[in-house]
Amino acid sequence: MMIAGFHAESDKEHKVAANTALVLSGVYAVLILLVYFAQATAVRLDSLGDEALRIIDYKRLGLFFSYDLLGYGVMSLATFFIGLTINAKSRSDKWLKGLLMVHGAFFIVCFLIPMLGVFNSKQSGVDWIGTLILEVWCCYFLPICILSYLHFANKSNK
Repeated sequence: MMIAGFHAESDKEHKVAANTALVLSGVYAVLILLVYFAQATAVRLDSLGDEALRIIDYKRLGLFFSYDLLGYGVMSLATFFIGLTINAKSRSDKWLKGLLMVHGAFFIVCFLIPMLGVFNSKQSGVDWIGTLILEVWCCYFLPICILSYLHFANKSNK
């Protein structure tokens, strides 16, 4: 919804970047919903064997962990493109634009980590990595959420 809000207020010169961000946020939503739906239904309906658990268990850093990282990478790319559309007049909007654009760099990391096998289940003591990655992302994205709220709450932006 945040991307859609910024898309709606983008000017004609930045519609390509805004449209790109909107499409990428749709791709993010599909990837994440598929991962979470599959995990929730598999756990709820089946007693899974070791092979299936290897794929969906985040602690084993399997395929679904990689899909999740890809989803967040695509979302970070969407934030980069929407950051290009923000006409930053206030100090908070300048911070918001900067954070969104820097957030786009997460795409590279999220895309390459699974392909390079940086983390794998054969490493000892890696069960905390997925949690750490999520917490770092949350700490980074929280100011973006707050600044976006302030941006849309500001009547002069409407």
